[in-house]
Amino acid sequence: MVILHVITRLILGGAQKNTVLSCQAQVKSGHQVHLAYGPIYGPEGSLQAEAEKAGVQLHEISSMRRAVLPVHDLKCYFALRNLIRQIKPDIVHTHSSKAGIIGRAAAWKEHVPAVVHTIHGLPFHDKQPRWLHNAYVSAERWAARRCHRLIGITNAMCDAFRQKNIGREEQFEVVPSGIDIDAFGEPTASRDVTRKAYGIPSDCPVIGIVARLDPLKGHDDLLTALPRLLEKHPSTRLLFVGDGWHRETLEKRIEDEGLSTSVVLAGLVPPMQVPSLLGAMDVMALPSYQEGQGRTLVEALLCDCAVVGYDVGGIGEVCIDHQTGRLVQVGDVNALAEALLWMLDNPQDRDRLARAGRSHVTEHFSAALMCRRLEEIYARLIS
Repeated sequence: MVILHVITRLILGGAQKNTVLSCQAQVKSGHQVHLAYGPIYGPEGSLQAEAEKAGVQLHEISSMRRAVLPVHDLKCYFALRNLIRQIKPDIVHTHSSKAGIIGRAAAWKEHVPAVVHTIHGLPFHDKQPRWLHNAYVSAERWAARRCHRLIGITNAMCDAFRQKNIGREEQFEVVPSGIDIDAFGEPTASRDVTRKAYGIPSDCPVIGIVARLDPLKGHDDLLTALPRLLEKHPSTRLLFVGDGWHRETLEKRIEDEGLSTSVVLAGLVPPMQVPSLLGAMDVMALPSYQEGQGRTLVEALLCDCAVVGYDVGGIGEVCIDHQTGRLVQVGDVNALAEALLWMLDNPQDRDRLARAGRSHVTEHFSAALMCRRLEEIYARLIS
């Protein structure tokens, strides 16, 4: 098959990792795979080199932007139509909201045999102004009529679309976002060596988060909870792994509140170093306000690191309360602090949850399973 994937940004993120892994597997299966994306810029990192190494044919669409920009959006629509006419794909598979709306419109207009969209996360959420929320819902309803399948990376993603009357029941499929389990989980450095490299004593409790520095990822909630943790465990460290546009704001808050000795900003690190950093943590927290599945929670459990998350999107399908982690209500910082303290105070239970979590994600969130399910969906649509 000739397969064209379309994504808004090829930054270092969960949706992007999912997309590149899918492309890699499809190239290995003998398909001709193309990936179209918008300009990569800023501090969040890039997966371009990884995609190139896999043999994917890359197409940067200069007009593909994350923000709503009518002139650029129209240019992007025609650019994608031109690309589709050139490569004549059997499948157009879109990812993320902006690429999903424009990409589906272009593919439908060009009569592509199979048009698929993956819901990695919800473009609408409760923190948006009502008019913006309604605009995204309307746009997704419109785009859903211009594709053959809507793939949710969790059941929660499909249910959220159903609740907003987006799509028809027969369009929905669930394909969890997979991790290459064989390639992930081998630390490049020991726990003690990693901690020493970041100035963290070996006996300090460490609560980490692996996520781009974005207001919706919950770094601020961890900072709010930190004084409560320090009351009982004065040597606690927060370890922020990742970079982003919110960094300057976070750095100022850390300094203003006198938390500099308790917070470590590791910045953007190569993917191969992530297992070592997860191994240096006692708990990986993801108090995110907008999340499709929480891919870094899966990665943490593969490294035997206990997890805490907000009950948003599909996080609850990875972090099952008192079975594979601790799950708390979105925005409840007191409950977040309590869950983190429980993890620190109960190391045996913490290890038990981490072991159960590893078994859970190994069974349900492998890249091999994800890629096989996608192949099956493509084949059904083409036939």
